[in-house]
Amino acid sequence: MLKNPANKYRPFPAINLPNRTWVNQIISHPPTWLSTDLRDGNQALIEPMNIERKLRMFDLLVNIGFKEIEVGFPSASQTDFDFVRHLIEQQLIPDDVKIQVLTPARQELIHRSFEALRGTKQAIVHLYNATSPVFRRTVLGLNREGTINLAVSAATLFNQLAATQPETNWQFQYSPETFTATELEFAKIICDRILDIWKPTPENKAIINLPATVEVSTPNIFADQVEWMHRNLSRRDSIILCVHPHNDRGCGVAAAELAQMAGAERVEGCLFGNGERTGNVDLVTLALNLYTQGIHPGLDFSNINEIARIVEECTQLPIPKRHPYVGDLVFTAFSGSHQDAIKKGFAVQKYDTFWEVPYLPLDPADVGRSYESIVRVNSQSGKGGIAFLLERDYNLSLPRRLQIEFSQIVQKFMDASGKELASRDIWQLFEQEYLQERESLKYVSHQLYVAEDGTQMLSAKLQISNEYITIHGKGNGPINAFAIALDSILDSVLGFKLDSKLQIHHYEEHSRHFGSNSEAVAYMEIASHFATGFVTKTLHGVGIDSNIVTASLMAITNAVNRAREHEMTGFGSKQIKQSKQIIQSERYQNFTVIQPNL
Repeated sequence: MLKNPANKYRPFPAINLPNRTWVNQIISHPPTWLSTDLRDGNQALIEPMNIERKLRMFDLLVNIGFKEIEVGFPSASQTDFDFVRHLIEQQLIPDDVKIQVLTPARQELIHRSFEALRGTKQAIVHLYNATSPVFRRTVLGLNREGTINLAVSAATLFNQLAATQPETNWQFQYSPETFTATELEFAKIICDRILDIWKPTPENKAIINLPATVEVSTPNIFADQVEWMHRNLSRRDSIILCVHPHNDRGCGVAAAELAQMAGAERVEGCLFGNGERTGNVDLVTLALNLYTQGIHPGLDFSNINEIARIVEECTQLPIPKRHPYVGDLVFTAFSGSHQDAIKKGFAVQKYDTFWEVPYLPLDPADVGRSYESIVRVNSQSGKGGIAFLLERDYNLSLPRRLQIEFSQIVQKFMDASGKELASRDIWQLFEQEYLQERESLKYVSHQLYVAEDGTQMLSAKLQISNEYITIHGKGNGPINAFAIALDSILDSVLGFKLDSKLQIHHYEEHSRHFGSNSEAVAYMEIASHFATGFVTKTLHGVGIDSNIVTASLMAITNAVNRAREHEMTGFGSKQIKQSKQIIQSERYQNFTVIQPNL
């Protein structure tokens, strides 16, 4: 790069428009949409579409709801000519859809374009010639007058050829190509001269298209250019003012939106921004931007995944994973803080209220996306995302401290493996940590009795290795009675000594499903001062069973087993150091790395 680019490049001059009004406008309705996927988008492909792919793309555009479709450049290739003829002869164009073709200001090519359209019910013929100084001087070798004469001659021929096909409802469009680099007063002069020949009326309007053939300035300057033309063009009530933004500066969407605020009524572009160089303006992004502001765009993207796959197959171009609204990862959060916010947003979002879920400007369901991809777990993830996946896919609503505890287990796995975990793998890790039976202690069954004084007596059958024992306890409820009974045998039977009694620090339960066959899940947090010399530590256990008491006793048993394992391995840094060995052990051998499948 040059140390002083000002020696090679100059800034685009500001437009003298001191009383501009577009800055105070709000877009309140969609523009008229023109898809140029089959023309501008097609000519930008490494391998242009054959007729089968073009037909598939045309059907897609019709199904989305486009009423104006630029179907080709019939004077440029036999393939485009044959495609236009095929649409007309096979009567594949719906009555409410108007096809458009493009032609330069050359007489033999204009003849060829009208020939391609013979027999169609309605059509737009789009005329263009380059008007900017560098094109006049370097490419065409014409002065201003020569440039005007070229356009006027072509516009006159339009009138003559249309008169020979009166069965077609014709609409004409003119583009001063390279408009953004053309002097505004000259752009007005040449457009007005064309309009004087076509003589449009409010009932039969012409289209004046202002293309950002190359994006050369910031979007606000383009808006100034559009508003200047909007104010100064003659026959304004007989014109549809259109823009055709390209994306050379990466501002195509913003330029199109500001242009509408400045007076543009029609937008030309491609699905997902296909087109020459950096592409045309992305009509999907434009339309869904409107949708998120409460304005229906008149285009249907209810199944955005299918649309994306068809476009990729027709164009043989991949859609980036971060592409707005449609990329495979745009509704996905890896960051722990983002996941936590999304989880909390979904918890309070109601169907009949305004959408207010953090980090998600659009409900994925509105474009046919499932919630599967919203939260993905990697080494950057946190407790909120992990809890979200377990709640969404496995109906587990983890208490907050259990979220923290389990997220540390997942984090150790992620730090050591560096791999992303799918929801099913998070569940497998949870199941192995909190639900898998241990050899040390296994709940088998229980019986519950109520004494005359209201206290409850419990007998529980437990399995330790291959032996069975029965323990007895009395308390103010089955959980308290079981904890008392279990505490009495920890040291003598399990060799697990506590400095104080086994304490139930926190307890929660909920149903996993609706109906009479629903399972209950119980979360048990136990607290005690372990004999290893560590300060008070809480650990969780989880139990799942159709009977809530059974689920609770299983949760206590699970928590005690985990506490015993922790006493043997230690807490804190020692366990962190062992994480790699843990991950490599047989206990964690069945995890898989996922690929996005949206």
